[in-house]
Amino acid sequence: MDDELNSQLKPLRERIDAIDAQLISLLNQRANVALEVGEVKKHFNAPVFRPEREMQVIARLQDMSDGPLGNEHISAIWREIMAASRSLEKTISAAFLGPVGTYSEQAMYAYFGQSIEGLACPSIDEVFRSVEAGAAEFGVVPVENSTEGAVSRTLDLFLETQLVIGGEIALPIQHNLMTQSGTLQGVTRVCAHPQSLAQCQHWLNANAPHLERQAVASNAEGARLAAADPTVAAIAGERAATHYGLLIANALIQDDPHNRTRFVMISKQAAGATGKDQTSIIVTVKNESGAVYKLLEPLARHGVSMTRFESRPARLGSTWEYYFYIDFEGHRDDAPVVAALDELGQKAAFLKILGSYPRAR
Repeated sequence: MDDELNSQLKPLRERIDAIDAQLISLLNQRANVALEVGEVKKHFNAPVFRPEREMQVIARLQDMSDGPLGNEHISAIWREIMAASRSLEKTISAAFLGPVGTYSEQAMYAYFGQSIEGLACPSIDEVFRSVEAGAAEFGVVPVENSTEGAVSRTLDLFLETQLVIGGEIALPIQHNLMTQSGTLQGVTRVCAHPQSLAQCQHWLNANAPHLERQAVASNAEGARLAAADPTVAAIAGERAATHYGLLIANALIQDDPHNRTRFVMISKQAAGATGKDQTSIIVTVKNESGAVYKLLEPLARHGVSMTRFESRPARLGSTWEYYFYIDFEGHRDDAPVVAALDELGQKAAFLKILGSYPRAR
């Protein structure tokens, strides 16, 4: 049996080895050209990382592929190839909500690739501050969840910063209940981020109603606490379980099996147009009849499709004033968007463009 198996596998493995030899040669050729690109960028003081260019490369390759590799495979492979090429020019850094093991860290690696220097921050506020101060070139912050909606603190901080959104990624969120022992014996409380507790509340009610629920700054912080105390359980991803040496007592406990969180990349660097872009803005309206309709009407008239509309109460001023957070298709340099934004600026009491960036594929 083994001899027959090996005899059939041998020629296939030899073909794979030959293809791998070609691939490594081509990858090194690609890396050399990337180094030449880096020298040109250096001469013109151009940024090393251009999200719109990398998105265009991945989209073009996905369109060229006849399979069997799927779009998600091509995206994952080429993100790492481009990340490795980038690191030959310069190691770039990104701040994320820490500690190590959070979904924010996972989103950072999924977006930038593994060849990036991560800076773990204790809060979303600190992510913004780190990028503004230059401690990191980019930041990764959660902006909305498919189950629990907007991440309020991120929305509030967009009002206070000059940073812009340069990219986005939607990450599947798979929550696991983890402990030191891999069981709930002797466990009295569960620690996790408030949104994660909310996303698992029905499962917890049905399967672990005795556990006290304690909100902490991040899921990774909950995992750290569980690693130090056998009476504590945490809700987090597999990455946190591995990092903190925990065992999964129950896997996939999120109430919504399609639970996803959208993260955005913030920096001082605006992204160019790709043809498949999205623009995010914040507006307030004048206190008059039909003000919201008048605000949105230019988008419809210029054929600009709105993809998200969120309201947040203003913390200063009138009790019933609101900021509206709007996402719509198109880049701020596209003619229909230029026209719509020009009219919005005239109608709105306040308008802030948070950025135009490639839409997640």
